[in-house]
Amino acid sequence: MKYLVIIFLLLVTCQNNEKEVYQEDKRTKKGKIIVYGSDSCHSCIDTKAFLNEKKIKFTYYDIDINKKKEQEMLVKLQKANISIHTLTLPVIDNKGEIFLNKGNLKEFLKVVEKKLVNDAN
Repeated sequence: MKYLVIIFLLLVTCQNNEKEVYQEDKRTKKGKIIVYGSDSCHSCIDTKAFLNEKKIKFTYYDIDINKKKEQEMLVKLQKANISIHTLTLPVIDNKGEIFLNKGNLKEFLKVVEKKLVNDAN
């Protein structure tokens, strides 16, 4: 029950921020890659290193520190009909297309690299 209340409050807050996030989504679709993660998350650290190694420009937000960006991420997930119940970090927003790490980091990075290389060409 406690978790349902928390999720409900998050969704209500997300809806309040939706208008502002929508404006940011327009800017995101112009080519900005956003990585939502946590500095205490090994997969997030590895993903940042991978993107840097591939010389892919991105903006990183630590959602443990930046709660506004955490809400932004949750709104994007909600719009994409992605459940937050099984969410694992990092979450990548590539021009409005959302990529999630579903547990296998190597496969996740392969998918991200393939998509980003295709978008660059």
